[in-house]
Amino acid sequence: MSGDLDAAHSLYGLVYGVQLGIGGPQTDMAVLMVLNRNGQAITVSNRLAAALDEHKTLPAALATLGRKPVFAQTFPTGTHAMWLYYWLASQGVHPLRDIESVVIPPPQMVDALAQDRLDGLCVGEPWNAVAQERGVGKTIAYTSEVWPDHPEKVLASRRDFVTRYPNTARALVQTMLEACRWLDDDVHRVEISARLAADEFVGVPAGLIAPRLIAAGSDEKRRAVKFFADGVVNFPHPAEGVWFFAQYARWGMAEWRDDFARIAREVNQVDLYCQAAANVGVGVFADTPSAVLVDGRVWDGTADQAYMQGFLIRG
Repeated sequence: MSGDLDAAHSLYGLVYGVQLGIGGPQTDMAVLMVLNRNGQAITVSNRLAAALDEHKTLPAALATLGRKPVFAQTFPTGTHAMWLYYWLASQGVHPLRDIESVVIPPPQMVDALAQDRLDGLCVGEPWNAVAQERGVGKTIAYTSEVWPDHPEKVLASRRDFVTRYPNTARALVQTMLEACRWLDDDVHRVEISARLAADEFVGVPAGLIAPRLIAAGSDEKRRAVKFFADGVVNFPHPAEGVWFFAQYARWGMAEWRDDFARIAREVNQVDLYCQAAANVGVGVFADTPSAVLVDGRVWDGTADQAYMQGFLIRG
């Protein structure tokens, strides 16, 4: 927000929180493109996983703890918080009343789980894989179950950066589209896993990074993280931003506004993205995606106050 950075790899939801002034000082923001979809998960302690196996429902399993459960996410308006809240509510657990939600940086979450300071967490990979490898937790849900092919990370900036430097912003999108295209090959994902394993980056063995990066293994519930898919991944859909605005209203983080769709259109730099995509030969997939979420509700890009009030569990 200070202007020290021109653009950043950002949590999708963080951008919209700042736009509304609930994730920091209100600042007009810009989503230049989506960088990936899927790739996060919910992991719980071994104790809670065992209770869930025995009692079958999450409310019953949480009751065995004898205290308010503690779950971690990475930012109050970020993607992890919204996936966690939506999933908990779909299981009959009120995320604002039945649990304590805390913010912890991802590299510190596994230690917190091992030290019994957490009962569960929602985080990106490889930290769920690390928790299982260390024997301190079990992954029980994937965010691709909450919303199949959901947006996760974006290339974001302040909006005045796009206004002042449109050519630079367009060049950034073109460069990142080429990088996303490169990552579409599983061979390249294995290669990048080895690079990410270095201590100066993630500092986790490549053997824990690669399987979750390419969705290897026997868990059919998990969808692979997607970076490109011929450009389907990357289009900045304004309607997807409206979903986050609706969730903020659902949880009492913001008042419902009838102009959420307009705000989302202003945030998402569709024209700039289309120009950049054309320059590097990437198709534009602008149709609003429709998905059935974990609670059975259909998200088709439209929301009004009745949609938000249709949730039985809300703030």
